[in-house]
Amino acid sequence: MKVTFKALVGGAILALAASTTAAAPPPADPVIGTWNLNLAKSTFSPGPAPKSQIRIYAESTLGMTLTLKTTRANGTEATTTVTFKEDGKPYAVSGNPEYDIVSAKRVDALTVQSILMTAGATVGTSVRTVSKDGKTLTFTQKGTNSAGVKYDWVMVYDRQ
Repeated sequence: MKVTFKALVGGAILALAASTTAAAPPPADPVIGTWNLNLAKSTFSPGPAPKSQIRIYAESTLGMTLTLKTTRANGTEATTTVTFKEDGKPYAVSGNPEYDIVSAKRVDALTVQSILMTAGATVGTSVRTVSKDGKTLTFTQKGTNSAGVKYDWVMVYDRQ
């Protein structure tokens, strides 16, 4: 009887441990957090580069919220916000004079591609990639700005 009781208790503990492990939430998206622009590793063609930029990604009940805080080369500040899902559907962007809609689609666990639009017309594309170690975010963006000038930027961010 003692052996059977020990086996039952041991089995119950193992079953409880297995169900606790299985019920754990999936890991958060690796982009969640605050990222600071590393100007030394970034390129802006044409320039000028901003003085600074911070990207803040946060989970939200509606998907993911991006807050982009920029100090432009001339010292003026701007904040862009968008709440979106990576489902390829259009989502409204506020605070950005260059585009008012973003459509994002996940490529793999570390990469998301986006289309940038103004008044329904595509004005740019971007690719966001988090490094495997989760310490670096590379954001490439190409398009044509509101003045008709083509641009090609590679922005490298460090996790804060």
